[in-house]
Amino acid sequence: MNLTRAEARERADLITVESYDVSLDLTTGEKVFGSTTTVKFTAAPGSSTFIDAVTQTVHSVTLNGRELDPAEVSDGVRIQLPDLAEQNELTVVADAPYMNTGEGLHRFVDPVDGEVYLYTQFEVPDSRRMFAVFEQPDLKATFRFSVTAPSHWDVISNSPTPAPVATSPGADGGARSVWEFSPTPRLSSYITALIAGPYQSVRSDVTSTDGRVVPLGVFARKSLMQYLDADNIFELTRQGFEFFEAQFGCPYPFEKYDQLFVPEFNAGAMENAGAVTILEGYVFRGKVPEAQVERRTITVLHELAHMWFGDLVTMRWWNDLWLNESFAEYMSHLAAVENTKFQSAWTTFASVEKSWAYRQDQLPTTHPIFAEINDLQDVEVNFDGITYAKGASVLRQLVAWVGPEQFMAGVREYFAKHSWKNTELGDLMIELEKASGRDLDQWGRLWLETAGVNSLKPELTVDADGTITSFAILQSAVEDQPTIRPHRLAVGFYDVTDDGKLERVHREELDVDGERTDVPELAGLRRPDLVLLNDDDLAYAKVRLDEKSLATAKSHLKDFRESLPRTLVWGSAWDAARDGESPARGYVDLILANIASESDSSVILVQLRQLATTLTFYVAEEHREATSVAAGDRLWELASTAPGGSDAQLQFIKSYALLARSGAQLDNVAGLLDGSVTLAGLTVDQDLRWELVASLVVGGRMGQEQIDEELERDNTSSGQNAAALATAAIPTAEAKAAAWESIVVKGEVSNAIQGSAVTGFTRVLDTALLEPYAEKYFAAVPGIVAERTFALAQQIVVGLYPAQLTTQATVDRTDEFLASLPEESAALRRMMLENRDGVARALRARAADV
Repeated sequence: MNLTRAEARERADLITVESYDVSLDLTTGEKVFGSTTTVKFTAAPGSSTFIDAVTQTVHSVTLNGRELDPAEVSDGVRIQLPDLAEQNELTVVADAPYMNTGEGLHRFVDPVDGEVYLYTQFEVPDSRRMFAVFEQPDLKATFRFSVTAPSHWDVISNSPTPAPVATSPGADGGARSVWEFSPTPRLSSYITALIAGPYQSVRSDVTSTDGRVVPLGVFARKSLMQYLDADNIFELTRQGFEFFEAQFGCPYPFEKYDQLFVPEFNAGAMENAGAVTILEGYVFRGKVPEAQVERRTITVLHELAHMWFGDLVTMRWWNDLWLNESFAEYMSHLAAVENTKFQSAWTTFASVEKSWAYRQDQLPTTHPIFAEINDLQDVEVNFDGITYAKGASVLRQLVAWVGPEQFMAGVREYFAKHSWKNTELGDLMIELEKASGRDLDQWGRLWLETAGVNSLKPELTVDADGTITSFAILQSAVEDQPTIRPHRLAVGFYDVTDDGKLERVHREELDVDGERTDVPELAGLRRPDLVLLNDDDLAYAKVRLDEKSLATAKSHLKDFRESLPRTLVWGSAWDAARDGESPARGYVDLILANIASESDSSVILVQLRQLATTLTFYVAEEHREATSVAAGDRLWELASTAPGGSDAQLQFIKSYALLARSGAQLDNVAGLLDGSVTLAGLTVDQDLRWELVASLVVGGRMGQEQIDEELERDNTSSGQNAAALATAAIPTAEAKAAAWESIVVKGEVSNAIQGSAVTGFTRVLDTALLEPYAEKYFAAVPGIVAERTFALAQQIVVGLYPAQLTTQATVDRTDEFLASLPEESAALRRMMLENRDGVARALRARAADV
């Protein structure tokens, strides 16, 4: 199933692909579909190559009118193509399997009405699961799809949906129709798409800068349409069109723009050209934190940005995946700040994206942003915090380094030169150098070709009157990643005002380079109450506060007038707790003392998530129970005193349900569920009910009977996933054994159900329930990786790792496992190293929690 870069390069040197004509029959049953592909391509005469095709059965292979024996040329993954002509036409007739893993052509049956819904997910290497294809991004071609499907379905692809034409009934007598799509522009195969089923839609349009009226569509399953906020999606889409067309100097490149909310999706969304698929969890059935609404906004804008950067201009090979994703992530936040109501999106970026980046960059598996991608297995594990979050953070630093106007001028020239082509990083850097006048060669080497995160701290001297006599910024790096980098950043001075607020009184922006950078401009100023390096969060670096600033931050964290500097201080405190530099219980106290005053929903979400992580992993074992109970009690107090119906109240209750463990806490959860306990303004909708049910199951107050009763109330896709989580969370040896059998031994459930069950399995108050499975885990993992698709294997390898058995024995057993791995197990080795690091870090943090 793998493809090496060397193979891809050799194939690209041999052939040029002109077109694909793909006919699909989606009426052949529940397991497989018919797939006939005709591809036209040129090649070096007399050469040989292969085409990718993951198939159930290959019926025929015809190359230039010559029949090839499928038994000889096909192995179910590749089809060998010998003795090519200069002009070639290949036709492959095959049956391919439907998937339930979120890869290839995924098939889902709606439990509400029994209707079948299909969608594709092709990135990285899975268009070959639907049709025969030269599966690599630099072999662009046009694609024409012809689809036979039940007549009551809608069929959506990259080109506008044509009027269906009735054809003969299927074997079951059901009415069938054929949709003949027009050819696409030249695309990479991984951004082609097919979405089919009785999806319902809302339609609108937007006028592009070139005067075209571009049709817009928003789609969802019938049973979800009542919850679909299409007006909001259309508003965001129009705001994105307006912003990106102006910034890129290039009209939207495709004929239409559809956004389709699809079930059991593995990622947040996928940038299929003109037919973006989105996780249907973004169709909100009830009230959700504003953080989730903002996340949906960023996702919508991220995928729209990809229509230019990724689809119109595409990376040559997967080593530039980081640039594809980082650019979309940076531009989506910029668009949110400058052209939507989410004007504090950089606060969210600092809290969510950068936190992810810093965490990933301190793992033993960290890698340069510009990573060496030798094969497809390398790509699959590189959808990580470096590729997305660090890359976007460093792009933001690059914008500060060259200047915002110069950056966009370079981007506009890049699109003008390379539309519909494949590029490499150097193509963009050339245009940025021309536009800015800065030599970016050294900058690129230090930032893109080395790994690790630097730390910055201030060094200042003050005279008897409180006047700064000298100020310097000290930069350091860890021993394993010793690179010292240039930074463009701001230093902020903050004072406590008469009304008790922390307000910025001075800002100094400068270039920082080397281990020590003197800042003479700050000499002569009065020392403020708080000095904040990397104010406005332009740079990518961990920041430490001087002693006086740290004391001010602890006393006045809630008093910052602006959300971004407060978030930077939150981040510094989290880093210190994770790094074992400060006691974990101190971080717990900091959160619980200040979060009631936090105004940013995403920051609340992240802090509560980090609170749960700290209580589970970083608080010393002898203090964990008491600290966890006290934290739960404080969350109940916060929820009870928060404004009724507020975002904060909802988040406090959700966190309380997650952490509830004492008898009194579980009594409150039960009361919220049955209505005997109420909080003013809090609506216990169905999704919140499931969270309360899970809490009571974990606490031993409910079992399978009550889960089944709740599922009767909500026998939907969401309900089934919630029930799977709750069932796996039942705190008995029998329930854990049944969950393990379903997930690990049988492995028959879908990606979504498996993910929920994995989460439930590890959600325990008593970790003794997990102890029998530690050794079983290490025994099972190699077979899981060998036999299952990457998406399903990753869920198990990461999700079932015995991290909650936070002991040196777990670290030692992991080391034994790593030592036994063969060299070719690179992806598994990386996942296991990251698992190990989490436990080793937790042990260090616990040792510091004194």
